[in-house]
Amino acid sequence: METRILIVDDEKMIYSILAKRLSKEGYACVMANNGREALGLFYKNDFSLIISDIRMPEMDGLELLRNVRAVRPNMMFIIMTAHPEINMAVEAIRVGVTDFIIKPVDLELVSFSVKKALEQKKMEEELESYHNNLKKLVEERTAKLQKTLLVLKKSHLDSVKVLAGAIDAKDPYTRGHSDRVRRMSMRIAAQLGFNQERQESLVFGALLHDIGKIGIRDEVLQKKGQLTPEEYQYVQQHPLIGVKIVEGIDFFKDKISMIRNHHEHYDGRGYPDGLIGEVIPLEARIIGVPDAFDAMTSLRPHRRAMPVEDVLLEMEKGKGRQFDPQILEIFLNEKIYQ
Repeated sequence: METRILIVDDEKMIYSILAKRLSKEGYACVMANNGREALGLFYKNDFSLIISDIRMPEMDGLELLRNVRAVRPNMMFIIMTAHPEINMAVEAIRVGVTDFIIKPVDLELVSFSVKKALEQKKMEEELESYHNNLKKLVEERTAKLQKTLLVLKKSHLDSVKVLAGAIDAKDPYTRGHSDRVRRMSMRIAAQLGFNQERQESLVFGALLHDIGKIGIRDEVLQKKGQLTPEEYQYVQQHPLIGVKIVEGIDFFKDKISMIRNHHEHYDGRGYPDGLIGEVIPLEARIIGVPDAFDAMTSLRPHRRAMPVEDVLLEMEKGKGRQFDPQILEIFLNEKIYQ
C-alpha cells in the first residue's frame, strides 16, 4: 500500500524541496499552503503522516494538529518551525506531536524523522492488531466457556430434577412438591433483587431441600395416622440426612445451608440447629415459606389438604414466629402462592 505524506507550508520552496526528497524515497507527497487547505485534504484522503510548519496564515500548525488529533488520535504529525519557543513546544507535545524539525531543514534529518515516525506508526498498528486479535480470541474462548458452563449447569439441573423426582416418589402424597417450592421461591427471590448467580443457586437448593427424605423409612413417611413423638423426631432428621448426601460434592457446597436449615423458625424454635432470626440463611428462610404453604395445601396420609384461605390465615399467625416477616409479606402481598 502506498505511503502518503501531507506536507503543509506557506513557503512553496520549502514544501517543494521536502516533496522532491521524500518522493525519491518512495513516498507519495501531497502539498498544502496552509492549515485550512491541509485540513480539507486530510478529511478527503488517507495519509500516513503530516509534516507541517507551525506559523502559517488562516490556520497555524498547532490548530491543524488539534483538528487532526480530534479525528485521528494516532495520526503521525511532525512540526517544522524556525522559531522554537518552549511554550509552543510544550503545547505541541500536550496535543500529541510526533517530532520537531527546526528550520532551515536538514533533509537527512527530515528523512530520518519520517522513517522513525512511520516505523512507530507500523508498530502501533501491529500492536493494535495484536490487541484486537487477542480480544477476539478471548471473546471466542469466553463464548465457548459460557456455552460449556451452560451445558454443565443444564446437566446438573437435569441430575437434580431426577433426585427431586426420587424424593417425590418416596412420598406420592406430595408429588411435585419440590418443583412448586422451587417456583415460589424464585418469585420471592426476584422480589428481593437476587442476581442471576444467586437465583441459580436457589433453584438447586429449593429442588433439593427435602432430599434427606430419601433416607426416611416409607412406613414412617407414609404413615396414615398421627406420628408418635419418636417418629416425628425421626422425620426431623431429614435435613441432616440431606446434608450427608450432598456434602461431598463441590457443586452443592453453597446449597447445603438451604437443605440443612429450611425448617428453622424465625423465633428459634425450628430444627435442626434452633437458629434465630436473620442468623438463619436468607435462602433457607425463603424456602421455608412456600415449603410450609405447599405442605399444608397438599393431601397428607394423616389429614386432608387445608383450604388455601385457612392456610394463609395460619401463616399470618406464624409471622415473626415461624416465618421471616419480610418474606411472608412478599409471599402474601404478591400472591406468590397463586
